[in-house]
Amino acid sequence: MIEQLEAIRERFNEVAQQIVQPEVSADPKRFMKLSKEYKELDKMVQQYMAYRQTLTEIENAREVIATEKDEEFRDMAKLELDELVPRRDEQESVLKEMLMPKDPNDSRNIILEVRGGTGGDEAAIFAGDIFRMYQRFFEKMGWKMTLVDFTEGSSGGYKEIVVEVEGEDVYGKMKFESGVHRVQRVPATETQGRIHTSAASVAVLPEAEEVDVEINMNDIRKDTFCSSGAGGQSVNTTYSAVRLTHIPTGLVVQCQDERSQLKNFDKALTVLRSRLYEIKLKAHNDAIASQRKTMVGSGDRSDKIRTYNYPQSRVTDHRIGLTVYNLPAVMEGDITQFIEQLRIAENAERLKEGATI
Repeated sequence: MIEQLEAIRERFNEVAQQIVQPEVSADPKRFMKLSKEYKELDKMVQQYMAYRQTLTEIENAREVIATEKDEEFRDMAKLELDELVPRRDEQESVLKEMLMPKDPNDSRNIILEVRGGTGGDEAAIFAGDIFRMYQRFFEKMGWKMTLVDFTEGSSGGYKEIVVEVEGEDVYGKMKFESGVHRVQRVPATETQGRIHTSAASVAVLPEAEEVDVEINMNDIRKDTFCSSGAGGQSVNTTYSAVRLTHIPTGLVVQCQDERSQLKNFDKALTVLRSRLYEIKLKAHNDAIASQRKTMVGSGDRSDKIRTYNYPQSRVTDHRIGLTVYNLPAVMEGDITQFIEQLRIAENAERLKEGATI
C-alpha cells in the first residue's frame, strides 16, 4: 500500500508543477482536467501524510517504552500508544477505501428524471415532493441545477420533470437514488382520511459526452412546437421547444425551457445521449450482476428502494435496512445519511469481493 501511496504522491507533485505552466493555462480543457486530478489527489496525499505522521509517532512512542528508564515517561508513552494505534487503523481503513478503483462515472454530472408512478394525482404530487427534496439537497451541496423539461400534474406536483445537475462527484453521490420511491400518507385529495400508497420513479443518468455515445444525426427526427411552460410571451408563441426521436431505439426526448430553439436542441441532445449511455451502462452492469448479487441493487429504475411513511414520520431504505424517524428533515433535503450508508455498503462489498479474488 505504501508503494501505491508514494506513486500517488509523486503524481500529485507532477500535476502541481504542470498546472502552473503557461501552456496549460492557455488550454482550458487541459487545465480543467489537471485541476480535477489535482483536487482528487490532494485529498489522498493529505490523508497519506497524516498516516505517515501517525506511524512516526507510534515508532517514537515504542522507542520510549523500550529504552526510557523513567517509569513515568514510559507510562505516558503507553497512554499515547493506546491513542495512536486506533488512529493508525482508522487512517489505514480510509486509505484502503481511497485506493479502491472508483466507478469512472462517479465524477460525472447527471440528468435527473422524476416521474409520478401509480397513484394518479397523488403520485404527481409526491413526485413534486421528491423533486423538491433533491432540489434542497443540491442547494446544500452547492451544485448547479438546470431545468430541461417538465409536465405539471393536474392537482400539483409533476407528472414528469427532467433536470441537469452539475457539480463535484454528483453521480457518485446520486447514483443510488435511481428506483421507485413509495409514499404512504393521507392525500390532500382524500376526503375520508384514508392512508393511500402511491409512488414516484427516479432515474439518475450519468451525463454522457460525445466520446461515450456516437449518435448518427440521420437517426434522429427533430420536431419543434410551442412551449407550454412559464417563461413569457416569446417562449409560448414561438416554436422554440424541441422534441427529438431516436429512430433505432424509439427514445423520445424534449426540451422547452430555453427561449432559443438551438439551446433547447443542445439540451435535448445531451439528455438523449445520456439515456443511450444508460442503456449501454445497464448492459454492462447486468453482465456484472449476473456474476454477483449486490446488496445495494442494480440502480435499475424499476427497483423499489425506499418508503416514506408520513403517519409514522418514518423513512426506510429497503436495500440496507436503514430506517430513520425524521421524515420532515429528509423531505427538506437531509438525505446524506442514506447516501453515505449506501456508499459504505457498496465499498464493503467491493472490499469483500477483492479479498476473495
